[in-house]
Amino acid sequence: MEERWFGRYGGMFVNEILMSALLELAESFKHIYPTKEFQEEFHGLLRDYGGRPTPLYYARNFSKLVGFKVYLKREDLLCGGSHKLNNSLGQALLAKKMGKKRLITETAAGQHGLATVMAGNICGLKTEIFMGIKDIERQALNVKKMELLGAKVKPVKTGAGVLKDAVSETLREWARCSRTTHYVMGSAVGPYPFPMIVATFQSVIGNEIKQQILKKEERLPDAIVCCGSGGSNALGAFKPFIEERNVRLYFVEGGGENLEADDSAATFQLGSPGVLHGSIMYIIQDRWGQIKPSKTRAAGLNYPGRGPEISYLCEIGRVKPCYAFDHEVFEAVKIMCKSEGLIPALETAHAIAYTLNHPEEFNSDDIVVINYSGRGDKDIEVIMRHFYGSN
Repeated sequence: MEERWFGRYGGMFVNEILMSALLELAESFKHIYPTKEFQEEFHGLLRDYGGRPTPLYYARNFSKLVGFKVYLKREDLLCGGSHKLNNSLGQALLAKKMGKKRLITETAAGQHGLATVMAGNICGLKTEIFMGIKDIERQALNVKKMELLGAKVKPVKTGAGVLKDAVSETLREWARCSRTTHYVMGSAVGPYPFPMIVATFQSVIGNEIKQQILKKEERLPDAIVCCGSGGSNALGAFKPFIEERNVRLYFVEGGGENLEADDSAATFQLGSPGVLHGSIMYIIQDRWGQIKPSKTRAAGLNYPGRGPEISYLCEIGRVKPCYAFDHEVFEAVKIMCKSEGLIPALETAHAIAYTLNHPEEFNSDDIVVINYSGRGDKDIEVIMRHFYGSN
């Protein structure tokens, strides 16, 4: 089990009330997660409810286009439409076994909020979701889904009304009610033990990739490319390959319009180590340590911090941090639609865009896996406005 630190990143920088809740969570995870009962119930839900294993699809037409072999790990086919369900099911089941009655969480793209209310319903737990008002506006479809499933969606009006502010509001709420309520952290960020727990539940993605690619190609991939913000889908895919030094790992951030503008969320290009939401990690900050605003066209990538483990892996050179600009992302959506008949989420399109625009990083005999983390129906209005205007 991972400890509290990844190099100089991680820790538990919270008040006394939350410290008690975090220690309870760490102890519960340590004792409950390895049990045969939990493992059977968790993997049974992933299989029978979630639809795992998700396919590893050979994208033949896209491969011809880029000049090397590309497989897509189809997390968009998971129930709910994204990788988020892996972690939400795990944490909801853990919370139920801890005796909690209610789940709270935050969401930006809406995929984690949707996954959490689904998991809460399966486990018989009430769910309340904090969401920035700007994200509520641009992810309206997922808000409707969450409400239909019975979640209470609470608009967060503080700050810029985006994910960072929703996380802050959820932590404040958890400090008030942690005896009865579990905070389902949506990404591999926050204080220990959240980064370790989220990465553990998401590692099912990478374990499946390893088994599936060995069966299809009889060798490991040369590279894995993932979009990233906090790092949950990336770490989930990377985890079983971190010690496989011949497998190159790419972490693609939201570059916005350009790196010089105020709309870039490319934290590894623009940030530095600091404290955000209870842990030390790479963050976009000013010289006084205050968080600087960021925005991308993909709500799920609009978080100014990178989780402690992904910060560490990038610092030591095991993972390559990179970025894709907005115009490249929309073009990637168009190309994936045309070549494979698939509409990716704007988050996922960042990984596709990087693969498209950097062929010099791959050889013609390379096997590359893109973690296709989510489907794009939630982004249809934004995509259509980009290509065809408001009408």
